[in-house]
Amino acid sequence: MDPAIKNKIIIALDVDSLERARELVAQLRFSAGVFKIGKQLFTRYGPEALTMAHRMGSAVFLDLKFHDIPHTVAGASYEVARHGVLLFTIHALGGFAMMQQAVAAVHQAAETLHVRRPLVLAVTVLTSLAQADLAALGISGGIEDQVVRLAQLARSAGVDGVIASPREIEKIKAACGSNFLVVTPGVRLPTGRADDQKRILTPGAAIRKGADYIVVGRAVIEAANPLAAVHEIIKDIECENSEDRSR
Repeated sequence: MDPAIKNKIIIALDVDSLERARELVAQLRFSAGVFKIGKQLFTRYGPEALTMAHRMGSAVFLDLKFHDIPHTVAGASYEVARHGVLLFTIHALGGFAMMQQAVAAVHQAAETLHVRRPLVLAVTVLTSLAQADLAALGISGGIEDQVVRLAQLARSAGVDGVIASPREIEKIKAACGSNFLVVTPGVRLPTGRADDQKRILTPGAAIRKGADYIVVGRAVIEAANPLAAVHEIIKDIECENSEDRSR
């Protein structure tokens, strides 16, 4: 297996049991490079969930999507750095000052605590939202324009990258540069269910468009054979890469 592909795959541990999460990490850690711990698991188990994944040698993406006043988010971001996670999320809609102070806080934590600085990702527009949903929220303009606008704001605040659907990857990279990370949860195999994701592509197509990481949850963790499901994702990426080289 190509390590470069493995390290682009994030498995979302959206389960209600630490034991189930542990089983998934044990089963998938040699095929996926990062495991996402979100609100459900973290609210129930706290940092114990992070420790579990780290003890098994896996990188962690802490997805709590901080969105509050700048001082509060800065304090929370500082504490995140204590836990050795690779990535964590804040909301771009929290504004420039909030994002800038979150970035400053993790830099300070890394220097003060002598730890690796976690990468800060800003959520743009949730992949569960469509154009009509934005209109209902009073946001005018197209989704892609809104995503790119928020990505540019995040970049100017010093954020490392954004969470966005695969349909916006190329425009984000064009606007913010190739080194600006794009992490996308909106991926499904051609045979998979869309669930509540509205702006989706296949894993291979997302990587071809420039995604630095893809996040996969239910398509893997609810599969009869989660490992086989991850291997299908890897195969899809490899096939897309092969086709891309032949063009």
